[in-house]
Amino acid sequence: MSKRLLILLASATLLAGTASASSFLATTDTLGASLANTVEGTSDLTSSIGDNKLVRDARDDAASFVASNGMQKGAQLEAALRHIRSQSPALEASDLELARAILSL
Repeated sequence: MSKRLLILLASATLLAGTASASSFLATTDTLGASLANTVEGTSDLTSSIGDNKLVRDARDDAASFVASNGMQKGAQLEAALRHIRSQSPALEASDLELARAILSL
């Protein structure tokens, strides 16, 4: 190969690597910001519902739900999730995220 072709290939590889790194950083930043907003919204919610007996009584069911990765959902957790969603209809947290929030109370 000629020296010129090698330089061209090396330059193209460096540019592609830089583009991939930039894309990865942008994706990571976007996901991080989204997660931070979800956590902030969930923590705001848990601080306002933490004194609710219905939610506190769902802790055991929430622990089973989290431990089973969402496969076991007990009646008390179902009731608590309905209550939470009725109190904060704009909340976009999954059942698993809410169960983890219940456990953090």
